[in-house]
Amino acid sequence: MAQVPVQTIHRDPQLFYWILLPITAVMILTGVLRHYATVLMASAPKKLDQKTTREQRALLRGINVRGNFHTLAKPSFDVRRDALTTAYESGAYLKSPENRGQAPPNPLSDPSSMEGMMGMMKNQMAMIIPNTLIMSWINAFFSGYVIMKLPFPLTIKFKSMLQAGVATKDMDPRWMSSISWYFLCIFGLQSVFNFLLGSDNAASQMAQQMGGMAPNAGQMFGPGVDPDKQFLAEAENLAVIEHYSVLDGVEQRLLEGIKV
Repeated sequence: MAQVPVQTIHRDPQLFYWILLPITAVMILTGVLRHYATVLMASAPKKLDQKTTREQRALLRGINVRGNFHTLAKPSFDVRRDALTTAYESGAYLKSPENRGQAPPNPLSDPSSMEGMMGMMKNQMAMIIPNTLIMSWINAFFSGYVIMKLPFPLTIKFKSMLQAGVATKDMDPRWMSSISWYFLCIFGLQSVFNFLLGSDNAASQMAQQMGGMAPNAGQMFGPGVDPDKQFLAEAENLAVIEHYSVLDGVEQRLLEGIKV
């Protein structure tokens, strides 16, 4: 049986210094500049009134109870669920109970909503413009280059992701193109940004939004959202929970552990 020949590609080692390192350095510097640009463009947070704060905190309390019900005893959970469900269905936590059942106001006619939309637009522009410029720069100078080979085997499904811009059918999937390295840097430099800028930095937050890895908390209380529908939906979510506790049968489990 004939052996399959090992694929050999002669690659200039200088590509590592003239392509991979410049792309990585530019991505890091761009992330740092994007963070400080976002901080400078951010407007001062508007102080919420008492009723708005109560409305938002009441919804978050229901979400927290639903997410951590297994740490509560059944009587404690039942009391919290009944109290929250009754309040949600009666509209006790609404900021404007008299507007219950009406359509939410148009965000374009609300000045406070317009400020929030402008802030989101600034963040999106701070993310789109640098990425577009860097992508154009890489396509103009580094398109079609194979810069490195991964040290572990990969299946053929990774070929389209790692060899973007290189139109070859027989190349080993472990080889990576310059454009693919750029995309990996977008999502893989979060640890570097956390080290340089702290955990709460704009660069990592934007990368998470691009990848859909983290929900945007502003959408929960954003413009055009009906809080009454949110309360009713959360009341239904609480009502369908089948309670169990992490302390159920803890005595028996402890005794079994001691016997072993």
